[in-house]
Amino acid sequence: MLDKKTSKRVLLDIIKKYPRKHKRRDPFYVLVSTVLSQRTKDANTEKASFVLFKKFPTVYELSKAKIGEVEELIKPAGMHRQKAERIVQIAQVVVERYGGKVPNTLKNLIKLKGVGRKTANIVLAVSFGIPAIAVDVHVHRIANRIGIVQTKKPEETEMALAKILPKKYWTQLNGAMVNFGQMVCAPRNPTCFACMFREVCEYGQRNTSGDSESGNSGG
Repeated sequence: MLDKKTSKRVLLDIIKKYPRKHKRRDPFYVLVSTVLSQRTKDANTEKASFVLFKKFPTVYELSKAKIGEVEELIKPAGMHRQKAERIVQIAQVVVERYGGKVPNTLKNLIKLKGVGRKTANIVLAVSFGIPAIAVDVHVHRIANRIGIVQTKKPEETEMALAKILPKKYWTQLNGAMVNFGQMVCAPRNPTCFACMFREVCEYGQRNTSGDSESGNSGG
């Protein structure tokens, strides 16, 4: 496992080299698109979000939508029946309980059906600029793979990263880690030989030792 100083440097380098630019920061859009993103690829999320918000551009309109119609619109995101029910219910609660405005606290966000810590923290960080570390499968996997943390659950990873990374960088970490995971540190066959962290990465060291001449990028 890496020491705290090295871990901090790696995280800051990822934030610097792989920043994510968010096209939209509207809280309701970010909330719904994050729910849609569960267990699917970014391209599918973007496609589903686009057609959904084209038809129902506001929280008020979506709160009155028929679940069957929403199901058809968000099919590209997968699990469309479950997700359709969730986002319509979320819209209804936001309208009825919060006056049409997405709450800006973790406590209230996780009360919404289908919203866990990851989704709530993404909304806080992206839409409200509130320091929060959103740990999804990418962040959890990469942080453990490199050796920044040794954790079993995403919430444990969140707490461990919070002790390493200065608070002012928290909002940038999730997007940067996702980009890094897509470009370099993929779940399968990561391009370890092209990775700037291979000399400190425990996984990279194990999987590139002795293969430098062959150009094998399987580690």
